[in-house]
Amino acid sequence: MHHLKRFVLPFFLLLLALFFQYFIGDYNFLDNVSAEYFKTTGSVLFIISLAWMVLAGIRTLKRILVLRFDISKEDNLKSRKFQTQFNILERIIVFMVIIVSIGLILMLFDDVKRIGISLFASAGIAGIIIGFAAQRIIATVIAGLQIAITQPIRIDDVVIIENEWGRIEEITLTYVVVKIWDLRRLIVPSTYFFEKPFQNWTRNSADILGTVFIYTDYHVSFDALRAELTRLLEASPLWDKKVNVLQVTDAKQNGVEVRALMSAKDSPTAWDLRVYVREKLIDFLQKNYPESLPRTRISIEGKEKNGSASNGIFDASFKK
Repeated sequence: MHHLKRFVLPFFLLLLALFFQYFIGDYNFLDNVSAEYFKTTGSVLFIISLAWMVLAGIRTLKRILVLRFDISKEDNLKSRKFQTQFNILERIIVFMVIIVSIGLILMLFDDVKRIGISLFASAGIAGIIIGFAAQRIIATVIAGLQIAITQPIRIDDVVIIENEWGRIEEITLTYVVVKIWDLRRLIVPSTYFFEKPFQNWTRNSADILGTVFIYTDYHVSFDALRAELTRLLEASPLWDKKVNVLQVTDAKQNGVEVRALMSAKDSPTAWDLRVYVREKLIDFLQKNYPESLPRTRISIEGKEKNGSASNGIFDASFKK
């Protein structure tokens, strides 16, 4: 019943248009000029009512399909793909319906029709000039169509663009709105996604790996760290139980680099999991292996009183 309300006003307008066109001329109180005026008005209202009905039908169809293809679900790849295509195609159809309707209305008036014919006859050079001036707009619109067809991005995709992390909030024919993690909106032209590289973290799946780097002294117990990482992940509902790895990824003169690798169902969850694991691993080292915290060592060479050389290595305990 709610969907039918959209069609009440355009249907009433259609009935009024039909009355003006076909029935009002039967009344004797109208002269020929007034009857022609009402007939033209009926033609205008007829075009407007049909265009209105088409737009209402598109909006109603979109509302029904949005409920069916819900992007709030976790496994929403198919829904995001469909909504991206439908949103762009909807804008194309709306634009074409409005342009065609305006053109048909203007063609009802003879004066406007004559002006249009004269402009069309002399539009050669003007068309070339306008074409050059509008080439960037045309390129942007074509890029919007390419996004709908090839879909390098979709609604609700997680992207890294201009060094900003965010989600695709809106895709139009000419621009894309990215909702940044701190609720700012980054608006970029559609052509950006075909001219510059960007990261799409949810292109085929929302699953993502998270990394945590810990820098420690050489005295650290890697087995203890690995066991603690496993304990933390198994106790956390953020972990999806797929990836649990701890590796030494670098060794330098002042310490070692340890990388913890874990998986989560999507990027926001992975971020929260990384923050949690990083904090708890540092807390684990502080409480159980304080000697494993990064230190700076100083080697001092000197001579003893009898003239022989001596070497001294001091742990200055300077934290990096």
